[in-house]
Amino acid sequence: MAIFAIGDLHLPGNGAKPMDIFGSHWDHHMDTIRENWLRLVGQDDIVLIPGDISWAMQFQDAMGDLADIARLPGIKVLLRGNHDYWWSSISKLRSVLPQGMIALQNDAVALQGVAVCGTRCWNFPSEQFPLDEQETKIYLRELIRLRMALDKAKKLGLPILTMTHFPPLLLDSDDTAFSALLEEYGVKMCVYGHLHGAGIHGGFTGEHNGVEYRLVSCDAIHFSPVRVMETQTRDDPHTLE
Repeated sequence: MAIFAIGDLHLPGNGAKPMDIFGSHWDHHMDTIRENWLRLVGQDDIVLIPGDISWAMQFQDAMGDLADIARLPGIKVLLRGNHDYWWSSISKLRSVLPQGMIALQNDAVALQGVAVCGTRCWNFPSEQFPLDEQETKIYLRELIRLRMALDKAKKLGLPILTMTHFPPLLLDSDDTAFSALLEEYGVKMCVYGHLHGAGIHGGFTGEHNGVEYRLVSCDAIHFSPVRVMETQTRDDPHTLE
């Protein structure tokens, strides 16, 4: 059994959002994802989806996209991205998710001997890109939420794998407050998305201070779920409230 990851599916949300405006490689991109997913992922595998799942603006308009994902093999673990405007209430979402789908929001779940936790995160301040007052408030709030998720993962007593939407570390950045938290809690791996196009080249993939980072936005991994970890046991999923 294995854990895969693929983020930023950007499904149409009951509309006609043309993704090929971002490049010809996005043409019919979900067909490519589906083909690769069916080839690689087994029913007992886990697939992490760290945000930007659907362009839908309203909850009901995202249901078709979630159903399309649910029909694919594996246990899917969802996280909210900055474009998931339809995701307003975690309790409402969990009440309607199809079997085999789990939504994380500042919390954790035990799956196949691993504690998977997740939160959206945000842009972090740098000399090149300082944050304004509103962005700073969001950034500080997301630090609190990341600690909440890590606290809940730690209580599970398992190796920790963290999902974020925004990158907690970039190729040319020093340590950040996000990466420092991951190190403090002994996180084994962090998967993240958000970066596209030229931004992909700025994403950090590799080991840094004991944490393995993987950029998994779908265009960064050629629209194919990437295997990030092997697992040995199969557990019944349970979240910490």
